[in-house]
Order: sequence, then C-alpha cells, then structure tokens
Amino acid sequence: MAEAAPDFTPVTLVTGFLGSGKTTLLQRLLAEPALRDTAVLINEFGEIGLDHHLLERIDETMVVLQSGCLCCTIRGELAAAIKELHAKRERGSVPPFRRLVIESTGLADPFPILSTVQADPVLRHHFRFGNVITTVDAVNGMRQLDAQPESVKQVAVADRLVLTKTDLAATETARLLVERLRRINPTAPLWRSADRAIDAEALLSRESLDGDEAARGWPEDVSPVLHGHAHGNRHGDDIRAVALSWDQPVDWAMFGIWLTMLLHRHGNEVLRVKGILNVAGTETPVAVHGVQHLVHPPTHLSAWPDADRESRLVLIVKGLSPATIERSLRSFSMTPTGVPGS
Repeated sequence: MAEAAPDFTPVTLVTGFLGSGKTTLLQRLLAEPALRDTAVLINEFGEIGLDHHLLERIDETMVVLQSGCLCCTIRGELAAAIKELHAKRERGSVPPFRRLVIESTGLADPFPILSTVQADPVLRHHFRFGNVITTVDAVNGMRQLDAQPESVKQVAVADRLVLTKTDLAATETARLLVERLRRINPTAPLWRSADRAIDAEALLSRESLDGDEAARGWPEDVSPVLHGHAHGNRHGDDIRAVALSWDQPVDWAMFGIWLTMLLHRHGNEVLRVKGILNVAGTETPVAVHGVQHLVHPPTHLSAWPDADRESRLVLIVKGLSPATIERSLRSFSMTPTGVPGS
C-alpha cells in the first residue's frame, strides 16, 4: 500500500547561475534511492535533457524518471503548476511524492520563487519551505559574481552551497572563490560535488538545516557587531554578512517586533537572516531563519552544542550598514517576557 502524502510537503529550490551544474547535480541526486518519492518542477522548457532518463510519459508536461521521480516542466505561473501537481497526486493520477524540488533558471531571482508558497493561501496549507541549494561553478564563479548581480544574490540566500567543477578549476582559483563565498554567506555549509559522494538526503533535508547541525556548524570567523567588532566583506560586493551576538536571554516578543519592523523597512535589503537564540523560558536554543520578507516558523533545537549560551544572529544584507542594524537592535529591550511558539 502506498505511503500517505505528508501533511506539508517540503519544497526545495535548486538555483545557481547559468552553466553552474544545477541539472547535473539534480540528476545525481535523483539517482539516490532515498529520493525516489520526489517531484521536480523545472521552470525552463528544454533546459534539462531528460530523454535518456524517461520511463513513462504521463501527459504533455509530466514524465516519470527511471528513479521513480516525477518531473514536470513549468509552462506558466509557478503557483498554478504546483497546485496542478498537488491535485494530480490527490486524484492518484501521478505517483505519490513526499518532497518537491524546483530547479530555477540560471537567471532567476530566487525570492519570487520562494515567496510563492507563502503568498498563496492554498499552497501554504499543503506545502512548506524546504531549503535553498545554490550551485557555483568553480571555473567561472568568480567572473559571474563580478558581473552578475543575480549570481551574488543566489549565493547570499543559500542554505547550502555546492561548488561544482572543482576537478577542472585551478587550485588557487577554487580557494579564492571559496573565500569569497564564505564572506558573502558564512553560514551555509559548502559541498564540493567532485570531491566526494553527496548525501542526497542530508543535502535536501530541512531538519539538518534547522537542527543541531546548524548550531554545531555556526561560523567562527564572523565578528559580532554587538561585541564591538563590526564585520563586513571587503571584496567589493554590495552584499555583506553582519553578525550580532549578546549574552542576555532574548525576550521573544520584543525580538519578533524588532525583526518584523526591520524587514518591513529594509526587507529588500535584508537578503538572509539566520540565528540561534537563547530565548527566555526555554532550555534549548531556538533557530530562526528567513529570506527577505519571508520568515520560517522558529524551530526548537534539541540541545545546545556546547556550554556557550550566547544568542547569535547573522544577516546577509545589501547596501545596509552594520551600524544601522546594531542601532536598530539596541533600541529594543531584551528583558525576557515570552517564548516562541513551536
């Protein structure tokens, strides 16, 4: 008997600039048995060559891959395509799937795709955010970051970075690119696709992003603003990482008001928010995560990774000074009065 569909199907976005290896990575991931129950939406017809992977054509837009995954080429509005895919699953006219992966065009701004699920009242009752996986070409990535603003933004909003073509790039070229990626987005784990086997389940898993691995993998090279050492990148990008940390337990209500007001005023400039908070009234840390105006529900982690109970927050911003963010946060009281919802 087929396993029932999840209450909320996670949606993962695979993005990256043109030629960065999104399709190759996706094909590699879908070959893993753990991803057999995956649906894929591709938003550029003809961008991916699937002919040698086809097993069965369901209709003019949908095919079943040899891995058992369902693939749908998007022709039209994304929300309509996801709704149609969900309706076909409900009717049993397509194989059941437990996760959805969207492969974006290399020129796409990730934010409109990410906002689709939350903005649509029907979709948000059946789907939830997964994570953002961004591929970066080790050979051409530095030039793309210099010339293409979309490429920088794709890196900035990533939950996971996958560096491709490292076997073709000069060692020094790859090293400098990794340094630049770390300055743009210091919190995203980086995978090198050519160096080792990729654990598809771990790469796509939302739980490992918001769980204890997030706390253990917190970057040590981002200096905290509130402890007197403002940090911004120095490579000329208008996008920088700003880190804040403080010792006192967080008043969840006041933090929520502060973040809401910050995003209301500067949401287009705040590309990414990721934090681990010591919230008053909770024994374990609370993870917060957002992309521009979109904020995920807070996640209670199972334990602190060590004896440090300091709250840490990293924002990746465009054209916004660390001093502005620091002044904004200092203007709110952090006296503990509440706790976040589960």
